Amino acid sequence: MTTRAQPHARASRAAWMVLIAGMALYFVAIVNRTALGVAGVAALDRFGIEAAWLSMLAIAQVATYAALQLPAGALLDRWGARRLMVGGAVLMAVGTAMLAVTTSLPVAIAARVLIGAGDAPIFISACRLIPLWFPARRVPVLVQVTGLVGQAGQLATSVPVAWLLRDLGWAWTFGALAVATVAVGALAARSIRVPSPPTGAAPGAPPAPPRPAPASSLRASIRTATRPAGTRLGFWTHFLSLCSANTVALLWGVPFFVSTQGLDLGEASALLMIITLTKMAAGPLAGAFTARHPLRRSWLVLGSAVATAVAWAAILVPSTPRPVWELGVLMAVIGAGGPVSLIALDYARTFGPEEAMGTATGFVNVGGFASTILGIALVGVTLQLVSPAGASTYTLDEYRIAFATLLIPWAIGVAGVLRNRRRTRADMAAAGVVVPPLREALRRPR
Repeated sequence: MTTRAQPHARASRAAWMVLIAGMALYFVAIVNRTALGVAGVAALDRFGIEAAWLSMLAIAQVATYAALQLPAGALLDRWGARRLMVGGAVLMAVGTAMLAVTTSLPVAIAARVLIGAGDAPIFISACRLIPLWFPARRVPVLVQVTGLVGQAGQLATSVPVAWLLRDLGWAWTFGALAVATVAVGALAARSIRVPSPPTGAAPGAPPAPPRPAPASSLRASIRTATRPAGTRLGFWTHFLSLCSANTVALLWGVPFFVSTQGLDLGEASALLMIITLTKMAAGPLAGAFTARHPLRRSWLVLGSAVATAVAWAAILVPSTPRPVWELGVLMAVIGAGGPVSLIALDYARTFGPEEAMGTATGFVNVGGFASTILGIALVGVTLQLVSPAGASTYTLDEYRIAFATLLIPWAIGVAGVLRNRRRTRADMAAAGVVVPPLREALRRPR
């Protein structure tokens, strides 16, 4: 693990203003990302499409986001967070405005590509600001809090966006979201900065920003960032923990609840809210666990994976619609995977090289969205294969088969975590860091 110079133990008021601005922009980015999740049924009618094409509409955004994580990380290392976050806000606003006015599927896909491109640098940039402004002991918890506040954007998707869509229609809903994105982007442009403190600055002032590293190729930066086994462990942690929640929240949850479980749009949106509320409750706990037991972070990852598999089995094995409380339990379990996935960023922080920290963060952040693409595509393609030709609604049995395919990314992710955890511990042992027995860890004083 690397040792890095850290800010003073006391954060300044400016530090909190930067963090708030970054959180606000991430909040809006999540709304842009997840708005299609409550608009999936409306999108089927608006664009006259079937399940596989609806999957492509969602995948266009997620695939662009994932593909640009490494370039965004490399640009973050060179240009800094402010430029990338403001530019991202502009791209998201343009894409959402296009989505508001079009009834053409190709234009809608292009709009979702722009939204994904704008969304790509937001979270990794916000997380990169935290260790520049705050002491190391606060970083894991503040990363979780940033994720928590940003994921509250999904709460906004489940309630205000769903309400606007129902009462005002497609164009007004996405038009209002485009305007909100511009407004928050302007706030970020005004507030986000990484200044050099003046000589004799008071305690708590932020440290001088690191001198930019010499320019290197993207390939060299990626190679440097991904060399440590701990960084690759972060990738698979993100891959494993985020797939189910994203597949449900970004697209397939509302159609499943409305078409097969007898719920209306409001009730389906309320179930999606459970995902967000669970993330908000579990985020600080995951951050505290990570800070207290940094050598046992993978235990939380694997425990979450087992709970997710059990919760899905409880819903998919029975052949009848499930009680609302059982659906709520599933939403809570997969929602907890969101904060667990952010442990990946802590792996990048502790194992990634300083000169390629942005690239390492971008690399681990690819994992969950790669599995999301796989999950959304598997569900959509399977639904279309097992249903009659031309169907736009699907039966419970067809959804049971389709959701069962999520076992594929789950198994790949578990294998990736176990393999790279073993390699990471071997590297740590070679460096003289030994994971103590569990009994000893539990006896540690608070």
